[in-house]
Amino acid sequence: MPETITEGGGSLAPGLYLVATPIGAARDITLRALDILAAAEVLAAEDTRRARKLLDIHGVRLGGRRILPYHDHNGAAQRPRLLASLAEGRSVALVSDAGTPLVADPGYRLVVEAVAAGHPVIAAPGASAVLAALSVAGLPTDRFLFAGFPPPRAAARRRALAELAAVPATLVFYESPHRLAEALAGMAEVFGDRPAAVCRELTKRFEETRRGTLAALAAAYADAPEPKGEIVVVVGPPAPAVVTEDALDEALGAALARLTVKDAAAEVAEALDLPRRRVYARALELSGER
Repeated sequence: MPETITEGGGSLAPGLYLVATPIGAARDITLRALDILAAAEVLAAEDTRRARKLLDIHGVRLGGRRILPYHDHNGAAQRPRLLASLAEGRSVALVSDAGTPLVADPGYRLVVEAVAAGHPVIAAPGASAVLAALSVAGLPTDRFLFAGFPPPRAAARRRALAELAAVPATLVFYESPHRLAEALAGMAEVFGDRPAAVCRELTKRFEETRRGTLAALAAAYADAPEPKGEIVVVVGPPAPAVVTEDALDEALGAALARLTVKDAAAEVAEALDLPRRRVYARALELSGER
């Protein structure tokens, strides 16, 4: 049996608390998150039933508190109520459906208005499907971009993916099971056959990560029954462009016409993402030939 944590069990300074909740395994919640949920004077949740179940699992009593619903459909009506609580100097805890608030969930507008009104906004970090997928995908993590859900319609999705094709970073998407194969095929068409990973039901009982090229993954899911559960797609960054000697000479020639050898080499090396020493040596050769 979990230890019962009673409402009001500790003091909590006024402010808006963004509390990350588990994406699957209930024990992935942090001790600090439990303290905040036990002590906050006002609780708001994207899904009140899931929030209540989580509190029950960990023995957090509501006492006389209610869990207020806050989601895409009632946000405009509910925000004034939550902001009024903040204005009264109360502590307000916001939890998402699962994972970290504001990552593909409706908390953004509430934070914007709370900040504008001068209220403290405090993060209680924890589980995140984005970071969990990056951890297991086996793809570069030094630079990444979370792109949310791709548009559901093919033409809009193609345009959105085209805008991301040149981003020099690993890309992370959320996707629904019934669109997964189509989305992977669209990514392969726009991005080329990059390495990728499909992460499904992370931290849950049937957790699965499939790795391969975008084309291979698209084919595998096209021929398989529709997957179940929540899905994160991680796509590797574009391969570095190959710069030919002719292209290097052309760029250096234009730069040398207006800059010193040193400055021209520095500018071209940065623009073409080439080693500065190599570019400087070639710049010296070209300036000597001239």
